[in-house]
Amino acid sequence: MLYLSTRNNKISKTPSEAVLMGIAKDGGLYMPKSFDEAKFPMDELQKMSNKEISARVISLLFAGDKMLSDENGEMAGAYKLVSKAYDNKFEGDDFAPLSKVEDAYVMELYHGPTCAFKDVALQLLPQLISAAKKATDMKDEIVILTATSGDTGSAALSGFSNVEGVKIIVFYPRVGISAVQERQMVSVDGKNTCVCSVGGNFDDAQSGVKNIFANLKLPEGVVLSSANSINIGRLAPQVAYYFKAYRDLMANGEIKMGDKVNFVVPTGNFGDILAGYFAKQMGLPVGKLVCASNENKVLTDFFENGIYNKNRSFHITKSPSMDILISSNLERLLYMVCGSDKCAEYMAQLKEKGEYKLTSEELSKIKSEFEAGYCDDNETIDTIKEVYESSKYLMDTHTAVAWSVYKKWLKESGNKDKTVVLSTASPYKFSNSVMNALGKSYNGEFDALKKLNKYTGAKIPDSLVDIENKAIFHKVTVEKDDMMSFVDSMVNKKSWND
Repeated sequence: MLYLSTRNNKISKTPSEAVLMGIAKDGGLYMPKSFDEAKFPMDELQKMSNKEISARVISLLFAGDKMLSDENGEMAGAYKLVSKAYDNKFEGDDFAPLSKVEDAYVMELYHGPTCAFKDVALQLLPQLISAAKKATDMKDEIVILTATSGDTGSAALSGFSNVEGVKIIVFYPRVGISAVQERQMVSVDGKNTCVCSVGGNFDDAQSGVKNIFANLKLPEGVVLSSANSINIGRLAPQVAYYFKAYRDLMANGEIKMGDKVNFVVPTGNFGDILAGYFAKQMGLPVGKLVCASNENKVLTDFFENGIYNKNRSFHITKSPSMDILISSNLERLLYMVCGSDKCAEYMAQLKEKGEYKLTSEELSKIKSEFEAGYCDDNETIDTIKEVYESSKYLMDTHTAVAWSVYKKWLKESGNKDKTVVLSTASPYKFSNSVMNALGKSYNGEFDALKKLNKYTGAKIPDSLVDIENKAIFHKVTVEKDDMMSFVDSMVNKKSWND
């Protein structure tokens, strides 16, 4: 398998090189040259364990690469990496259980160490990077550079903390994330970690990171990489849980092999839903992929009229991990629809003018695969209350966005296929909003966490118990225009323990 830049298909890298680089030199994202040789053996799916599904996905997407080398074959090599990543890291044996809610299923992706879906990928990415370094005989120190809207940061810090030969810098917006999300990051005490708040929103932080990748002059012996879903090593592991959901639905007697299944995904940076599209390209019988947005509905508008326009008001919402106006992974979908030359042209227009417009033919291709919708904060809160009162099922704000969009789409489309709604975070990460939805009082976000448990009886995740008392190790803050100089100073420091 080879990986090509979305902006120049003459730039070609091995999977190891793509994982280590994170982003191409021309600013493009790495994509498989073809999915033709990455077809999942669907006839074996029902008998596969969770880890076998993950290992198979990795072995297919990274086929032929030395990072999967093992005397028993690439599948065995991938299985070892998956085992190192997942064993004893999740609460319970199932890292993505399905819960039936009304007429659909909710896939709970928040049972990992930081209570968000990104744990599934970010426990495995450090293993892939370590294996890729060994495969390429890289001696350089890797500095992971990541912007987060709330969840990627804590999940990446958890995965990379104290990993040898790797350091990690996480930037997060100073305003907009929850107190629990922030405390999860600033309380990490790994010797190779740095956490920094940024004056601005997530798009400011993400644009700053991309600018650093493109322009920072690094000292000898240091290279940059990314833990965001712009890194194919972060995106690939997420493909597995779509296959797992399909297997579980068959086991529950809800579907038979070959039936189509819809997936509704709360979406900001477009990585999680793109993983579902990858799964479809690999042979999973996916019906519709429904892109659910909050009031920052740049994607909803794009799927409706083919115009991507970031020149709009930015809303700080109750689903902060989706407060994004530049959805980086959409570039990968554009590449698949219109090729690298047109993709590069659109990305240049986005940078220069803040918008681009698809042709009617390109938009038609995308609409044949995707649906989209959005809901505002009032609908989000109402949804949490309605679902809890009717089904005693507790949702966080992001899952509620997806559920609200699902119900509206179902009413409009009349679709009869089984649907899975992806739940991307524990309700305890946004306990104040959930308590507000349930009409209960509290005194601050950490008190809301405890009172939510007392009121509903839902278990507090182990990692969030007593989180308000965890020591704070990171207090650095910079303005968005100073990110470059800050990273420059950090990569030139021999030790981060001073």
